Amino acid sequence: MGVCGYLFLPWKCFVVVSLRLLFLVPTGVPVRSGDATFPKAMDNVTVRQGESATLRCTIDDRVTRVAWLNRSTILYAGNDKWSIDPRVIILVNTPTQYSIMIQNVDVYDEGPYTCSVQTDNHPKTSRVHLIVQVPPQIMNISSDITVNEGSSVTLLCLAIGRPEPTVTWRHLSVKEGQGFVSEDEYLEISDIKRDQSGEYECSALNDVAAPDVRKVKITVNYPPYISKAKNTGVSVGQKGILSCEASAVPTAEFQWFKEDTRKRLWKLYLCGYKQAWEHQRQHHTVWAWSSH
Repeated sequence: MGVCGYLFLPWKCFVVVSLRLLFLVPTGVPVRSGDATFPKAMDNVTVRQGESATLRCTIDDRVTRVAWLNRSTILYAGNDKWSIDPRVIILVNTPTQYSIMIQNVDVYDEGPYTCSVQTDNHPKTSRVHLIVQVPPQIMNISSDITVNEGSSVTLLCLAIGRPEPTVTWRHLSVKEGQGFVSEDEYLEISDIKRDQSGEYECSALNDVAAPDVRKVKITVNYPPYISKAKNTGVSVGQKGILSCEASAVPTAEFQWFKEDTRKRLWKLYLCGYKQAWEHQRQHHTVWAWSSH
């Protein structure tokens, strides 16, 4: 029913509210961080986003009125709830302790909270600061990319969190312990080489929760390179095998040619093997190219 319920006229309700405010936090009384006796609030309270925060205030039998405020807004005065936020509830109201709870805390709840008490002599206050931590979350990251060898590549990884997360890039396609690349949101690779292709991992960490990890794949195109080709000698009428090995991205297409005529004999893929009869037992030249 709120502070005034349904028994007061609007102007009377306003008078009651004004008097209570004046009584709890008189004009001209500075907000100070408690004194050597009471009221004594907690030290800074740190919680994760989505958790509940408990604000405790230690008092004694000299207290006649007590309230919790967020900045200048009263949340609770005694057992009366002033806040319209359903997440704010009272936990304890005894002669020695006055505590409230904020459920499902969010970042906008962060800030100063004041325990204000009234004694027979004068009002006193004690302040506590609520700190809300947010787990890291990667909000934007580059898509998988295909480039030609020698190009320049820039990868982006943007993350949020409280405290601000540290963003680290790491190349996963290298030996253990050699994958660290950069501690920055941007990863720049100039004159990229074929051995720099593969998966790159972006990790965002702020010690609030497990790191958020995302991956980007870089494909590096490069022209065919024949790494192995060998001759084979066979008797007339027997089968012979011609073989070659080459690497390329995209996958190379193989063709066999005889001497300088370059008359194509076979069209093969990857590492090609083909039978050779007597009329083909001559020196052959191997050619390979990429379909890109």
